[in-house]
Amino acid sequence: MPAYKRILLKLSGEALMGDDAYGINRATIVRMVREIQEVTALGCEVAVVIGGGNIFRGVAGGSVGMDRATADYMGMLATVMNALALADTMRQEGMTARVMSAIGIEQIVEPYVRPKALQYLEEGKLVIFAAGTGNPFFTTDTAAALRGAEIGAEIMLKATKVDGVYTADPKKDATATRYAKISFDEAIIKNLQVLDATAFALCRDQKLPIKVFSIFKPGALKQVVLGEDEGTLVHV
Repeated sequence: MPAYKRILLKLSGEALMGDDAYGINRATIVRMVREIQEVTALGCEVAVVIGGGNIFRGVAGGSVGMDRATADYMGMLATVMNALALADTMRQEGMTARVMSAIGIEQIVEPYVRPKALQYLEEGKLVIFAAGTGNPFFTTDTAAALRGAEIGAEIMLKATKVDGVYTADPKKDATATRYAKISFDEAIIKNLQVLDATAFALCRDQKLPIKVFSIFKPGALKQVVLGEDEGTLVHV
């Protein structure tokens, strides 16, 4: 039995690249979708927030002379492209997904409406939240924290390149060890970069726990949902 009934999965856009330099790697997105499918088969309700860094990063655009707000809007559109690709792959794998956008582009995807999102989840459909929060200057991490709180998710799963939160950068420090669990306050004191500050504060205030795990480790998502010792749990 899954340890959580409803989860919010945060995927980075970069995770979709696989070994490619940019864009969406077909084999990678299929593997991720199949891992999500394993979780839904357990009876878990899954909502996804996806980034757009594999196509365009607003922060990067703003750093090279582009207006930051304009760059962020471009980044939001990149997340819509990723969400469409994710939903289409899910359809091909026999799953039913709905993309809901925080910005209005009704000809392509439906707008985000909270009661409708809750209805889809209760019906067993996957919901993919696109376009971040719909506002510039906010990251998709913040969007994940916001949507997770809105839909009443029991936990936010942050899929990353590393298998948890470490005492130091494991690539630079061979003695770094992984935390099995850590409190929000301790993570702040130790300045551990779990999420950006806004997203972190929102999760803490809403008492929404965060699980950081590696999306590149086969079966890790299922282990997390089953409540096994995988990744790092950040809790109140």
